[in-house]
Amino acid sequence: MTISSPTTRRRGATSRRGGEPVTLPPITASSSPTRQMALTFTTAVPRRVVRELLPGVVHVPDWLDADAQRGLADEFRSWALPPAGLRHPRVPTGHLMTVQSVCLGWHWHPYAYSKTADDTDGAPVKPLPEPVRRLARAAVADAYGADSPDAVSYAPDAAIVNLYPPGARLGLHQDGEEPSDAPVVTISLGDTCTFRLAGVGRRIGPFTDVELRSGDLLVLGRANRRVYHGVPKVISGTAPDGLGLAPGRLSITVRETGLS
Repeated sequence: MTISSPTTRRRGATSRRGGEPVTLPPITASSSPTRQMALTFTTAVPRRVVRELLPGVVHVPDWLDADAQRGLADEFRSWALPPAGLRHPRVPTGHLMTVQSVCLGWHWHPYAYSKTADDTDGAPVKPLPEPVRRLARAAVADAYGADSPDAVSYAPDAAIVNLYPPGARLGLHQDGEEPSDAPVVTISLGDTCTFRLAGVGRRIGPFTDVELRSGDLLVLGRANRRVYHGVPKVISGTAPDGLGLAPGRLSITVRETGLS
């Protein structure tokens, strides 16, 4: 098995203009509209099962229960507060990304890591909470087996937490600034999305698409640790009731950077 080398997009170039801070709206009744459950079904609902979508890319549906999802959503609201809070990252060309992002452990902005929020207020990045670290280690164990070398050696030290408000998307890209080849753990909350996978050496089709719902787990590792991936679509209004998020999708991606 060959592991691809880390990439250096634009030789680590970043935007001189920096990101744009974001303030989360308050959670109101309209943020989590009440839905009535249908009393009858005309077709059977297909059972969702654990699948290896590509070698080393594992999808675990319904990995987190409702209480765990609500707990993470509540934690996110504190992570989003300044200093080093939620912002729209800006790419080196000057364009703002449609996703909103906050970082834990290490601060990432296109395309570099640092220990301070260099593209906003310059404050020290918030630490990676120990419960999130344990959750990521459990995710790798569930994806590859508790006794696998991936799970035994996994030492996550950073998370990039992306909020996709209505209309947001994320183009195909590699997670390429980390020297480490350890897996990347993605936990989805809120609205359902289409998650798209291309290849390690290509960002064009054929694609492998998977539907990620609230509570789902996706692990990218092994031969496809640096696969091109993105989110072309988020389906509004599909989040579970009572989650405590503003409309949209929340993605918590935890990784071992290999930085010191």
